[in-house]
Amino acid sequence: MADDPLSRTFAALADPTRRAILARLADGEATVNELAEPFAMSLQAVSKHLKVLEGAGLISRGKEAQWRPARLNGQPLGGAADWLDRYRLFWEGTFDRLDQHLRDLQAKGEENQP
Repeated sequence: MADDPLSRTFAALADPTRRAILARLADGEATVNELAEPFAMSLQAVSKHLKVLEGAGLISRGKEAQWRPARLNGQPLGGAADWLDRYRLFWEGTFDRLDQHLRDLQAKGEENQP
């Protein structure tokens, strides 16, 4: 995985299972068993997903004996949101231009009506 934090964040978020795990952790900490519950996969597979999320800094793991709850860490998500926000004006402008184009086409269609 790339060395920069933003690349690690986006790489971790690229997988739908990891996004689902993060969504669950937004409700509070959980164990591997609790996180594995909704998935048709082994605990080992879920643990691999948790390692990717932990490597990206998106979660942290507790060290309470054998019970190692995972917790969401929102800071990397904030970095990704900041990066995406830079492009907000572009995509909003694109939608505004498309909306105007559709209004222009509609107006031309109405002008050609008898």
